[in-house]
Amino acid sequence: MKGFRSFILRGNVVDLAVGIVIGAAFTAVVNGFVGAFLTPLVGLATGVTGDMSRKSFSVGATEFPYGTFVNAAISFVLLASALYFLVVLPINKLHERLAPHHDVQAPKRDCPECLSPVPAQARRCASCTAPLPTAPARPENTTQRVG
Repeated sequence: MKGFRSFILRGNVVDLAVGIVIGAAFTAVVNGFVGAFLTPLVGLATGVTGDMSRKSFSVGATEFPYGTFVNAAISFVLLASALYFLVVLPINKLHERLAPHHDVQAPKRDCPECLSPVPAQARRCASCTAPLPTAPARPENTTQRVG
């Protein structure tokens, strides 16, 4: 019972539960917005009058309710864009600001004794402490002016 209590009270589980509840409430708000404002605008633009969610067409005896699909598609696009712009983008920017920047990796070469990668300018191997042959000199910038 103690393990279950510590699992439930762990921060990740509580955060996940709060996120699901907020997500469900946000979905209801987005669906209400789509049904009240955007679906009538789509109907106005396409010349369809009335409640778009009740629109359908029939082929033989089978009815295809395309209006509910249009509502669901609009809701999905709105929900995905809101989540991206209001959650994902700010979190990514915060992560970039707080995360340490990684420097460019120094060129490496293999130790002749243990074959471990070591920096090209190293004089001893960090793994086996064997002395390394001197590193070849890096070529200087020898660009010539033409003209």
